[in-house]
Amino acid sequence: MANVNLRRSHNIEGDFYVDSSCIDCDTCRWMAPQIFTQIDEQSAVYHQPDNTQERLAALQALLSCPTASIGTLSKPQDIKNAQETFPIPIENDVYHCGYHSEKSYAAASYFLQEGNILVDSPRFTPPLVQRLEKLGGVKYMYLTHRDDIADHQKFAEHFHCQRILHQDDISTNTQTVEIKLSGKENFSLTPDSLIIPVPGHSRGHSVLLYKNKFLFTGDHLAWSNSQQQLIAFRDFCWYSFSEQIKSMKTLLNYNFEWVLPGHGRRYHADRETMKQQLIKCIQWMESLE
Repeated sequence: MANVNLRRSHNIEGDFYVDSSCIDCDTCRWMAPQIFTQIDEQSAVYHQPDNTQERLAALQALLSCPTASIGTLSKPQDIKNAQETFPIPIENDVYHCGYHSEKSYAAASYFLQEGNILVDSPRFTPPLVQRLEKLGGVKYMYLTHRDDIADHQKFAEHFHCQRILHQDDISTNTQTVEIKLSGKENFSLTPDSLIIPVPGHSRGHSVLLYKNKFLFTGDHLAWSNSQQQLIAFRDFCWYSFSEQIKSMKTLLNYNFEWVLPGHGRRYHADRETMKQQLIKCIQWMESLE
């Protein structure tokens, strides 16, 4: 829980606040940009909610904060109502799970109701688990790469789901994964779900293309709000940036309208604009080599 004694002085006066345990993961800032901002490499409240919509967004960010660094001076009587909104609909049957985990440095995870696929691991917390159960449970737990596995074991034990991870990213903590991908061939998980290997950020990184519209990119590709373009994380490339450029070029062979990353911001555009943004990203990556 957030500690009011550690409340950052940068917060505007009012009920919501961020304390000094914030790790600057950006979760609250993209979930509730009308409430939270970045000041001195940590988050802070710059506007207190003044309507129902803003309050809900602030509470959703509070529940999703991986370090419980967001608090309220008063006891929120509507917190259970906010819990009921998770997972949060994005479009069609695609949801953002919230409840980010510090174990994955706050990576976002997603749920696809058609196919009952959990993409990467959120925190294993009863309110979210109960909501997932109401949506039909989890049949597959697709892990994009080795970093964002968080509470995968707890989800597997509870839902008896099959976990999927490329063998090149298997570690001590994931040796019991049920489906181990290999090589660089695509893998059709369901008729609408295609797993595409994209080595670079890690040796066994892959992405999931869903309904030729949604691309779940883990740490391979994301939108940068500061640069206003799609990017790869050059400073956090654990395998090969040159290989990641090659992998990025393979995505030009596919059509999609959403980039839904683990880290970084989402991006939504028509397919032609997305293609142009991807080309711009590749050119930018090549300039860094």
